[in-house]
Amino acid sequence: MCTITLEYNQNNALARRKLAALLATGLFLQKDVKPDEPTQEELQMHRELRDAMLEHSRKSMSPIIARYL
Repeated sequence: MCTITLEYNQNNALARRKLAALLATGLFLQKDVKPDEPTQEELQMHRELRDAMLEHSRKSMSPIIARYL
């Protein structure tokens, strides 16, 4: 079985009717796909990147902040 992904404007009545008609044929199934959960390694990499960005931000913004204190 093959998988296709459709994107459409959910506010477009014609698009909703066409999709409903396609699903009503019984030839196609609709599946809810849950996004993959990040792995522990991905979470750790994200934390390290976030911490590095915040540390750099504090250092680079300190002269600007000091100017207004």
